[in-house]
Amino acid sequence: MSRVPLHTASTAPAASQPLLAQVQGAFGATPNMFRAVANSPAALQLMWAGFGALGGGSLPAKLGEQVAVAIADRNRCEYCLAAHTALGRKAGASASEMAEAQAGRSADPQTAAALAFALKVVEHRAAVTAADVQELRNAGFSDEAVVELLAHVALNLFTNYINVALAVPVDFPKVALRQAA
Repeated sequence: MSRVPLHTASTAPAASQPLLAQVQGAFGATPNMFRAVANSPAALQLMWAGFGALGGGSLPAKLGEQVAVAIADRNRCEYCLAAHTALGRKAGASASEMAEAQAGRSADPQTAAALAFALKVVEHRAAVTAADVQELRNAGFSDEAVVELLAHVALNLFTNYINVALAVPVDFPKVALRQAA
């Protein structure tokens, strides 16, 4: 059970209502995560704008979803794992690609480099080295893409923390966590 109310368009604070309408229009439903975040219009605006900005960025949607499932598994966020697995499939990833990404792996060297970097950022609280950044460049990432990858990590940490801390009920097809507690 969620630790905060899961708002609808009619129960949300007035400033959250137009954003929830945009979410509803984009998804055809209003996922529970957005319903929980709607308790704070500022947080909802930040989250929705972040997804919109990164959705129009230089990194492919498939890669963004692969990074999201790796981080979700590492942070034990069942909500984000389920949501981003479904979104990754919609972005063209196979079930096996998403399962491999969840484990932080990929047969594609560039994707593998991005996953390794993202997980290192999470595990080491961003204390990465110049060599870590150079490995991304060597894999073909521009400086723009490096910064954008860090933005994906930050947005996923935000959503993971929201869902775990507030016990947001999963409303996407469930996916089992791989990592032990």
